[in-house]
Amino acid sequence: MKLVVVESPAKAKTIEKYLGPGHRVLASYGHVRDLPPKDGSVKPDEGFAMDWETYPDKARQVKAIADEAKKAETLILATDPDREGEAISWHVQELLRKKKALPAQVERVTFNAITKSAVTEAMSRPRALDEDLIDAYRARRALDYLVGFTLSPILWRKLPGAKSAGRVQSVALRLIVDREREIEVFKPQEYWSVSATFEADGQAFTGRLVQLDGKKIERLTIGNKGDADAAKAVVEAGRFTVASVETKPFSKNPPPPFTTSTLQQEAARKLGFAASHTMRIAQQLYEDGLITYMRTDGVQMAEEAISAARRAVADRYDTGYLPDKPRHYSTKAKNAQEAHEAIRPTDFHKSRAGSGDHARLYELVYNRALASQMASARLERTTVELNDGAGRAVLRATGQVTLFPGYLALYEEGRDEKDDEESARMPALRQGDAPAKTGVEAVQSFTQPPPRYSEASLVKRLEELGIGRPSTYAATLQTLKDREYVRLEKARFIPEESGRLVTAFLERFFEKYVSYDYTAELEEELDDVSGGRLDWQKLLDDFWRDFKPKAGEVMEQKPSEVTAALDEFLAPWLYHDKGDGSDPRLCPQCGEGRLSLRGGRYGAFVACSNYPDCKYTQKFGQGGAQAASAEPAELGEGIHLKTGRFGPYVEQGDKRVSLPKDVPAEGLTLDMAKMLLSLPREVGMHPDSGKPIVASIGRYGPYLQHDGKYARLGSTAEVFETGMNAAVAKLADAAAGGGKGRGASREPIAELGKHPESGKDIKVMAGRYGPYVSDGATHATLPKTADPKAVTLDEAVALIDAKAAKGPSKKPARRKAKKK
Repeated sequence: MKLVVVESPAKAKTIEKYLGPGHRVLASYGHVRDLPPKDGSVKPDEGFAMDWETYPDKARQVKAIADEAKKAETLILATDPDREGEAISWHVQELLRKKKALPAQVERVTFNAITKSAVTEAMSRPRALDEDLIDAYRARRALDYLVGFTLSPILWRKLPGAKSAGRVQSVALRLIVDREREIEVFKPQEYWSVSATFEADGQAFTGRLVQLDGKKIERLTIGNKGDADAAKAVVEAGRFTVASVETKPFSKNPPPPFTTSTLQQEAARKLGFAASHTMRIAQQLYEDGLITYMRTDGVQMAEEAISAARRAVADRYDTGYLPDKPRHYSTKAKNAQEAHEAIRPTDFHKSRAGSGDHARLYELVYNRALASQMASARLERTTVELNDGAGRAVLRATGQVTLFPGYLALYEEGRDEKDDEESARMPALRQGDAPAKTGVEAVQSFTQPPPRYSEASLVKRLEELGIGRPSTYAATLQTLKDREYVRLEKARFIPEESGRLVTAFLERFFEKYVSYDYTAELEEELDDVSGGRLDWQKLLDDFWRDFKPKAGEVMEQKPSEVTAALDEFLAPWLYHDKGDGSDPRLCPQCGEGRLSLRGGRYGAFVACSNYPDCKYTQKFGQGGAQAASAEPAELGEGIHLKTGRFGPYVEQGDKRVSLPKDVPAEGLTLDMAKMLLSLPREVGMHPDSGKPIVASIGRYGPYLQHDGKYARLGSTAEVFETGMNAAVAKLADAAAGGGKGRGASREPIAELGKHPESGKDIKVMAGRYGPYVSDGATHATLPKTADPKAVTLDEAVALIDAKAAKGPSKKPARRKAKKK
C-alpha cells in the first residue's frame, strides 16, 4: 500500500479516485506544526535551531497519518508545488520519523492541476524533497519569528496601544502612511482648461486649446479666471479650420495569463474582491480541478494548454482572431519564486463553472488565459489641429478608432486611472475642413494629490519594489486590517492613528529594517537560499548580528525618552504651521503651556505642559494637516461639540455623549446632538412581556435591550428609526441565534461548504462568546486572532474534527441545597 499525503480533504478525495486501489490518500489540513509563540523557539546561539510544535487541533489527523504510514511501503508527499507545500511535506516527514512511523521509501511529487492526467503523470516522476526550498522556508520562518518576537515586546512596553510589527507587514504599512503624508502636505494648484466643441458629419468632438498668441499652453499655464476668460474670448471669436490631420495605426498585444499578483489586482479592480477573498476562492477552484495552481510568478502555459486555448479561440471566433503562431510569454518578475505555469483553466472547453463569486473569478481566469492566445487588436489614433483665421489660437483634438478588436472582443485589462481622451471617437476630417463650432468653455480645475492605495495598487507597488512575495500579500494586507492599523474607505487604504504611530516608531528607531531597499535586498537573499546560492544560517547570522544590538539599545530607553523622540520626529505633522507666525505648540486653551506628545494606558495623546492646572488634551492625530479644530464648537441651546482624549463628544450641562463612529464631527447638526443626548430611547412596551424595549448606543455600538436580553443594530440611525414591529423581530432573531449575547443571530457569517466525510454543511456563526464554526452537531470556537470572514473550509473541518475528538465537555453537576 502507498500512502499519499496532501493538504486538503477535497484534494484527497479527488486524488484517491484518480489513483485507485493500492493507494490511501490522507489530508494534513495544511501545516501540521509551527514554531510555538513563545521566547526561545528559535535559538540564534545554536545555529538558529528551531523548536517545532504540533498544532493541538492537528493531533488527530497526525495520528491517522502515522497509523497508515506504519502499514505503508511507500510514503508519497503530494502537497502543493511551492515553498509552503515543500515545507508541509518536510514537516510530515519529520513528524513521522520522530514517531518511528516513516516508511522505507519516501517520494515527493508535484502537479500543477488536480486533473487525472496531471496527477498520474506526476506519480510517474517522483523526486526527493527539495532541501534548498526547505532551507528558504526555515530562513523566512525564523526571520519572521525573530522580527516579530523582538519588536512586538518593545512596542508593547514603549508604545501604548501598539499590537505588533512584522518584517513585510511593517513595510507595507509604511507605504500606506507615506502616501497619506504626501496627500496631507499636498498644496492644490488652480488651473484652467479652455476647449471648444465641434460637429462634423453628425459626429461631435472636442478640441483643447494648446497654443495662444504663439505661446504653448501646458496644463498649468492658465492659472486664474481672468486669463481663462481672455483665452475663451479669443476661441469664441475665431473661425477654425483643420490645419493638419495625423493618423497613426498601432496595435495592442494581449496581456499574459494571470500570476498570483495580477489575479489579485484584476479581481480587486473588476470584481471588488479583497486579496484574501480572491485567494480563498482561487484555492477552492484549484481544489475542484477547475484551474491550475494559484500561487505562481510564472506567465507561461504548457504547450498542450496553448494548443487547447487556440482550438477554443478557433471554435468561438473566425480565423482572424487566431494569430499565426502560438504566443509564448516570459516573466518580468524579479527572482520569480517557482517555475510554475500561469493561472489558467484546466479545460478550455469549460468557459463557465460554479456560481456566485466562484463563477465570476473562474470567468476572469478563463477570459484572461484565452485572450492571451488571441490576435492583437488593431487601432488607429487620430490627432487633429485646428487654427483660427487670425493665427492666434490652436486647438487639438485626439481620439482613437478600433479597426479590429482582436483579443479586446473578449478581455480588456483593468486600470486604476483611465484616460477619457483615448476612447474618444473622431469624425473623418481632412485638411481645410471647417467643422461647425457648437460651444466654448473654460473649466476650472485643481491639481490632485496622489490617490490613496487600493488593494490592487498596493499589491502592484509591493511587487514593483520587490517586497514580500505575491503568495503572502493577501495575508499581509489582512493582518494590517486585523490589527486595525489601517481601514478601507471607498476601497482605499487610510492609516489609523495607531498605524501612523507604529510607523513613526519604526522609522525613528529601526529605520534600516523598514526601508524599502533593505527589505527588497533581504528578499533577494532569501531567493538565493531557495536557489541554493546562499546558506540559510549565514543569512540569519548576518541579520541577527546587527538587529539584536539595535533592539537591545531601544529596549534600554525609558518610555519617556521614546515619547520625546517621537514628539520631535512627528512635530511637523502634530503641530502644523497656522500661517500667522504663532507657535504651533502653544496650548489653545490656556495660551501659556506648550503641547507635547504623551503616552498613556490607552495610547498616545497630546497634552498641555501646564497640567494639572490646564487639563487640555488632544487625541493623537488631531494636530495633522487635516485636523479638526481643537476649539469647542457651540451648536446651540447650551450644547457644545468638544474633543477629548478619546475623541469627539457632545456636552450639555453635566451630560456627555461620545460621537458614534458613523456620525462624523464635521457637519454635526444641533438636532443630531440633541438626539444623542436624549438616549436611551424607549421604543415601547413588548407585546408579550409588557416590559419596555429600549434603543441606545453602548460600548459595542447601537443595540436594543429588553428584559436583560440584547440585539445589535446596524447603525446609529436605526437607534432612532427602529419601530415596535422591527424591534420585536430583531430581539426574537437574537434570542433564537444564540441566547443572551449581544448581536447573536441565526444568519451565518459565512457558508463554507460540506464536510468531506459527514457531508454536513459547515458554517461560520456569531455566538455569545465570539464567532465559531459548526456542522450542526459540533461547535468549535475560532481562535481570537482568526478573521471569521477569512476562515477556509479546511481550517473549519480541522477545528470541528479536533473538537469532536475531544468529546462533549464534562461539567460537574450542580446540586441544589435542600432546606431541612
